[in-house]
Amino acid sequence: MPTWSEIQPFIPIGLALGGVYALSGVGTVVLYRATGVLNLASGAVGAMGAYLAWALINEAHLPSGVAYAFCVLFGTVVTLAYGLIFGPVLAARDALVKAVATLGLALVLLGLMAWIFTDQAYSLPLPTDGAGFTVGQANIDWTQVIALALGIAVTISTTIFLRVTKVGTAMRALANDREITATLGVPVRRVEAVAWAASGLLSGVCGLLLADLVALDATTLTWLVISTVAAALIARLRSIPGTFAAAMVIGLVQSCITPVQSLTQYEDMTPFVLAVLALLLVSRTRVQGLAGGGGV
Repeated sequence: MPTWSEIQPFIPIGLALGGVYALSGVGTVVLYRATGVLNLASGAVGAMGAYLAWALINEAHLPSGVAYAFCVLFGTVVTLAYGLIFGPVLAARDALVKAVATLGLALVLLGLMAWIFTDQAYSLPLPTDGAGFTVGQANIDWTQVIALALGIAVTISTTIFLRVTKVGTAMRALANDREITATLGVPVRRVEAVAWAASGLLSGVCGLLLADLVALDATTLTWLVISTVAAALIARLRSIPGTFAAAMVIGLVQSCITPVQSLTQYEDMTPFVLAVLALLLVSRTRVQGLAGGGGV
């Protein structure tokens, strides 16, 4: 087993990854609550945006700030366009069809990235990588701090948004009963468009951060959505704070088992294992609650 000093350097990485997973998880939960769609394409959207940002910097020689903004804009526009075109069609379909539909978008984008960009090594470092500070044995750069801070800020602001704004209230109403909400005069399509756009914006931001924190690799970034979905599932696709907490646990565990040689090969399984354990625990708690209350 590694010593505490050997584990310390991996804690900031885990916190940063947890912050990014929380960002994406919040977008996933908000979109699901508003539309019933589990977006499995957020990783691919972010990855494509990051590749385009790389191309704008290294081939079009545009300022990096413009490229980063384009990455976020790309994620927002593509996700919103998908929602406007396919959202009404998917509204009446079951959950499995909705999930498979977004998986199709992910595969299309993954194929485009494999076709346009070759197998050469790509990297998209952020300006915040060059400076930082040290805590104990851990070297912390400002990209890691920003990733965690954004995760916290978006979690808090989204929770407040859903509780105090008209659009947020409409989203919560849609999650409870879509048909009744529509009959009450709520502009369902407009509320859904906001949810799709927010999900896409967060996908673009996550693509930038993960391209720096992990690697600018199409396959890796596309399937990191699994960690996001795992965090959202642990929170039962309802709780924003719960999604944040689950994302932080997944990020920390995933990072801190890296120096454990006997477990390193199972690192990618972390989201699956934690999600299954959490869901089993929730199910057992509910069963015990029903039994204690005399339910069947």
